[in-house]
Amino acid sequence: MVLPPGAGKTLVGLEAARRLGHRTVVFVPNTAVQNQWLALWRKFDRPDGCTAGTRRSLDHDVTVLTYQSLAVFDPDAETDEEGNELPPLGRLHGNGSALLEALRAAGPVTVILDECHHLLQMWGRLLADVLRELPNAHVLGLTGTPWETLTDSEAVLVRRMFGAPIRGASIPALVRDGYLAPFAELVWITEPTPAEQDYIAEQGLRFTELCTDLFSPGFASTDFVTWLRRRFCERVTDTGEQASWAQLAAQEPELTDAALRLHHAGLFMLPPGARLLERHRSAPTADDWMVLISDYVLNCLAPHQGKELVAPERAADDRDTQAWERIRTALRAIGYTLTRHGIRGGRSPVDRVLARSSAKSQSTVQIIAAESAFLGSRLRALVLCDHERASVRPSPQLRDVLDDQAGSAWLQLELLATDERTSALHPMLVTNRTVAAAPDTADDFIEFVKERRPALNLTCVDTGSRGSLVRIEGRWTSRTWARLVTEYFEEGRCQVLVGTLGLLGEGWDTPRVNTIVDLTTATTPTSVVQGRGRALRLDPEWPEKTAHTWTVVCVSDTHPKGSADWERFVRKHEGYLGAAADGEVMSGVAHVDPALSPYAPPPVDQFADINERMLRRAEDREDTRERWRIGSPYTDELLATVRVRPQQYRGVLAPRPAGQSPQPPPAVPGRAGVDTAEQLAVSPLWKIVLSVPVVAAAVLLVVTAFGLPPSAGLAVAGAVAGGVCAYRLLARRPRIRRAAQLFEIASGEPDILRFGYAIADAMHAAGYSPVGAEGLRLDIDTDGTFRLTFTGAGPAEAKAFSTALDEVISPLVGQPRYIINRYRIEPPADAAQAQRMGMDWLLGKAPENPAVFHAVPALLGRDRRGVEAFARAWNRWLSAGEPIYTASPAGSRLLHTYYATDPYPSETESRFTWL
Repeated sequence: MVLPPGAGKTLVGLEAARRLGHRTVVFVPNTAVQNQWLALWRKFDRPDGCTAGTRRSLDHDVTVLTYQSLAVFDPDAETDEEGNELPPLGRLHGNGSALLEALRAAGPVTVILDECHHLLQMWGRLLADVLRELPNAHVLGLTGTPWETLTDSEAVLVRRMFGAPIRGASIPALVRDGYLAPFAELVWITEPTPAEQDYIAEQGLRFTELCTDLFSPGFASTDFVTWLRRRFCERVTDTGEQASWAQLAAQEPELTDAALRLHHAGLFMLPPGARLLERHRSAPTADDWMVLISDYVLNCLAPHQGKELVAPERAADDRDTQAWERIRTALRAIGYTLTRHGIRGGRSPVDRVLARSSAKSQSTVQIIAAESAFLGSRLRALVLCDHERASVRPSPQLRDVLDDQAGSAWLQLELLATDERTSALHPMLVTNRTVAAAPDTADDFIEFVKERRPALNLTCVDTGSRGSLVRIEGRWTSRTWARLVTEYFEEGRCQVLVGTLGLLGEGWDTPRVNTIVDLTTATTPTSVVQGRGRALRLDPEWPEKTAHTWTVVCVSDTHPKGSADWERFVRKHEGYLGAAADGEVMSGVAHVDPALSPYAPPPVDQFADINERMLRRAEDREDTRERWRIGSPYTDELLATVRVRPQQYRGVLAPRPAGQSPQPPPAVPGRAGVDTAEQLAVSPLWKIVLSVPVVAAAVLLVVTAFGLPPSAGLAVAGAVAGGVCAYRLLARRPRIRRAAQLFEIASGEPDILRFGYAIADAMHAAGYSPVGAEGLRLDIDTDGTFRLTFTGAGPAEAKAFSTALDEVISPLVGQPRYIINRYRIEPPADAAQAQRMGMDWLLGKAPENPAVFHAVPALLGRDRRGVEAFARAWNRWLSAGEPIYTASPAGSRLLHTYYATDPYPSETESRFTWL
C-alpha cells in the first residue's frame, strides 16, 4: 500500500493486524521507526491483554523488529568455503535463522513490511525467500515511495511479494482533506562565488576551444559537420536505403536529442523529418556534446569493430589519428577520458563545485533569516545536507576554489551560528554521530537535559572551529540524543536543526517543522518524499500551519555543465506534486514557478527576480493555504496538460471548466468566403425568378393574354420591376449584415480552444475517448499562458490528447501520414469592409482564401475512421478542408512545399496536473 509520509501508514498496519487477528511481526528499517510503532501501539484501541515488544522470540502479540535483525550482509560471507555464491537463506546469521524458525512455528501470522521500498535492496530478495517458507502468512507492505518509479526488475519483485500495489490517497488529496499541512515548494537560485565562477569559466573556455576545434575545416578526413550531415540528414543504412528520422530517434534517442539541441543553438541544420519539441529548445549540454563526439570518434575517425575502436594509429588517414589525439587531450583537460570504447566521464569537478558551492551555504542563511522575519517564534526549520563533514579534501585543482568543508553540515552550522541574522535562532547540528552548537546554545541544552535526565552527564568539547562551535558529548546514543534534541527544538529553544537525511529523514518525526532547506544532491523518489515529508504533519500548536520546502540551486552559464545542479532540482520534482501560483496542483518544476522549465535553467539576469518572487510567496503563507482549496472536491487523478503561448492570437479567453457542452462557431473560413450552416444566399432558381428581365417578360405575356394596350403593359411591367428591385434591396440588407458578422467571426486566428475541441470531438467519434469537447478544461496561468487538460476519459486519453494537440499546432515537420488545410480570412478593417466582403460572398464573388497546412495527429491518422472523424471535427470547429495523404503524389508535393512552415506560431510545453 502506497501512502505518503504523515498519511497514517503505521495506523493502517495496526488496524490490518487487529482485523486479521493473528500474531503479527512488523519489520522496519531502523530503530526510530521501531519506536514509532511501539508508541502508536500504546495509544491504539487494541484487544485487552494484547502486548507488543521487540524480542525475536515472538512472545508478544505484536513484535516490531528491524530488517537487520534478520540479516546483516557481509561481503566476506557471500560465498562458501569453495567460493560458491550462497543463496539468500544461506546468508542468515544465527539469530536470523532462529527468527525464521520462530515464524514457522507461529502458525498463521501477519507480516508487515514497513517502508518496504527498502526491500529493493539486497535483503528484499532474502525476505522473498523467507516468505516462501511461510505459506500461512498474510503479508502487507507499506511505503511512501510511488510505485511508478520502480524499474522493471524491482516491479517484478514487488508483484511476487505483494501482488498488485494498492494506491492510497496522494499527498494533494490528503492536503485537500485536511490530513496534511498545505505546503509550497520554493527555489533559491544563485551563481557561484567569484572564485568558483572563475574556475568554472576557465573550464568552460577549454570546452569552447574543443567545440571550436571540431567545427574547423580540415579537422579530419571527414570533418565533424560533414559527419553530422551524413549521420542525421542523409541517414544511409547498410542496405543503401535512407532511414527515417523516426527510426533513428527510436534507436538512439539520446543522440538524436543532442543533434536537435545542436540545431536549436544554430550550429546545425534541421534534419529532414525531425521536429523540435520542448526538450530540444535549449542549448546543448556537456552530455550532449559527449554523445555526439563519442559517436564521431567511434564511427568515423578510426577503424572500429562494432562499438570498439581499433588502435587509432591504424586509422586510414593521418589526419584522423591527429584528430583522435587532439580530442583525447582536450577531453582529459575537462574531466573526460577517451577510451577505445568511447568517452567515459566521472563526476565533473564543475559539478562538484556547483553542488558544494559556498554561495549555496550563504543563500541558506538568507532564507533562514527571511523565514525568521516572517514567522518569528513559530519558525522551526531543518537544513538538510549530504554529509556531516567532508571525508576527503578537494582535489588539488579545487583547493583554492572550495573550502575543505564545503557543503558540509558543520560549515552550514558555523555560518548560521555566527551570522547576526540567525545566531539568535540557536541553531544546532544533529547527526547519527554528533550533536554540536555554539557554546551558549550548548550550555542551555545541557541545562535542559539535566531537568529531564539528571543522571545523564553531558559536557562541551571545543572543536577548534573558526566559529567556536562545541560538540556535546556524554554516555548516550543517537536514539537518546535525537529524542532530546527534538524536544528542545519543539519547545523553540533551538529553532534551526542542521543535519543529514540519515537522522532527520525517515523515522524522525516532529509536527512542529514548518520550513525545510534542501541542500542535498539526492534525487531518488524515496529521498525526495521522505525528506519533504518531515514538514507535512499537522501541528496541534498551529492549526493554520503552512510548510515551506526550499531547494537551493547553483547555476553557471559559463560552462555546458553549469546546469548540473538545476538538473538535480528538476529530477527532485519529477512526479512530485505541488500547488502552483494560480492554485493548480501540478507535477514538476512548474508548480514552483510557471516560468521555470525542466529542460534549461532561467537566464542569469532573471535569478534576482525569481528569488524575490519566492520571498513574496514565503511571506504570504495564507495565500499558499488558499491555493490548496482545502475542502474542495477532487478526483485524485494526474493528467497530462499542455501549456500554450500563441504568438499571433489577439482574442480574449476566460478559464473554462470541463463538463460544459461548447457550441461550434456559426461560421468558419471556407475555400472562398465562409462556411456556415445558415441559409443566407439566395438560391440560383430564385435569382432567375426575381430577375428584372424575367419579371418584365412575364408581365408582357399577361398583358398580351388579356388584350391590354402596349402602353398599359409597359406601365405595369415598369411598376412590377420597380417593386421587385425594392424587394430585393430590402431583403438583402439583413443578409448582408449577417454575412458581415459571419466574416468577422471567421476572420483572424482561431483561439486555442477550438483546436482542442476539434481534437477531443475527433477522438470521441473515432472511439479513442468516451468524451469529446465537453471534457476539455482551460486554465490561464498568471503569465497569460493557456493550459488545456482533457478530463473525464483517463490518464492515457489525456496524454494522447496532449500529444495530438502539440502535433497539430506545431510546425509541419517529420513524416505525418496526413495533412489538412486550414483557410484564413484577414480581419476586415472596419464595418464597411465587412459588409463588402459579405456582399461579395452572397453574390458568389468572394475570392479564394489563402491556406496553411497542419499535420493530422498520428493517433487519428492511423486509419480511415480516425481521419474522417478528424476532418468532420476540423470542418465544424476550424475551417473547411480535406485531409491529404502525404504518400500520394499530390500530398508529397504539398508536404514538400509547406514543410517546416509554422501554421499556428506558438510555444508549447507538456506538463502534468492533478485534479
